[in-house]
Amino acid sequence: MAFDAALASSAKSDARPTKWRRFKVDLWATDLNTTEIGILQHTQHEAASDQFTKDMEIIGQVRDGKERSGILAYRKELWKEGEGMKRRLVLKLFSEGMHWRGTMELMMGRSLQLSVGAGGLPVSAFSMNLARQDQLIQLERSAHKWPFFPEKFSFFIDTAKGPRFYRLRRNVIGIGADYSLFDDRGRKIGSLDHRIINLGGSWIVKVDAAESYAKLETVLQMFCTMLRFNGPARRHVRRELEKLHIGKSVRALDKQERDLYLNPRRRR
Repeated sequence: MAFDAALASSAKSDARPTKWRRFKVDLWATDLNTTEIGILQHTQHEAASDQFTKDMEIIGQVRDGKERSGILAYRKELWKEGEGMKRRLVLKLFSEGMHWRGTMELMMGRSLQLSVGAGGLPVSAFSMNLARQDQLIQLERSAHKWPFFPEKFSFFIDTAKGPRFYRLRRNVIGIGADYSLFDDRGRKIGSLDHRIINLGGSWIVKVDAAESYAKLETVLQMFCTMLRFNGPARRHVRRELEKLHIGKSVRALDKQERDLYLNPRRRR
């Protein structure tokens, strides 16, 4: 009887509706937008944050309800004009007041390492540096992928209660870049719903409110931004991998990327 009562109680508990934490990531189709040509001028962006360098281009925003809570930008020249392994994707997230909140970078060295290990499958790897956090979060595409199967990414966040592991899987059914978020117990705790009506890219993100926290939300906001460049970034890794195979690669990494690989325990 006690077991039956506990089971009934559990069933009722499981039946309770999930409360969702929602936000929207909007990316613009062109570089011209009201944020950059309006009240906030380029020089003001630079003054507000030394992270907003001269080659930064604003490409989108994060909206929390009706309020804009974040501004998204990327290093345009580094991506558009960079060559070989030094061509990298660097995305940045700023607050509405243009204070830096995080950076997401394509790591060419790590991407090529994983791609070589995967037998030629392009595997993109990213590093995330979040404001006021000690951990560099590594988000990587899965090297275990069969043709026509959905792609997956994984990452972990070190929290006060220990590391929490996550997997993002692209939905099989759907015409957009929709993804589902799973925790390390295999439970679906969130979704990234791609709205293809927006040519630049737009995602409605939902996360179980009981599982959501600031660092996770920042990672998801930057992941949505990366999806705009996902295909081109993967093709860039593939081209560099092909150059390695035929002996025509220029084996030189960007200095800022090299710094991220340095041994933190080395003698200074």
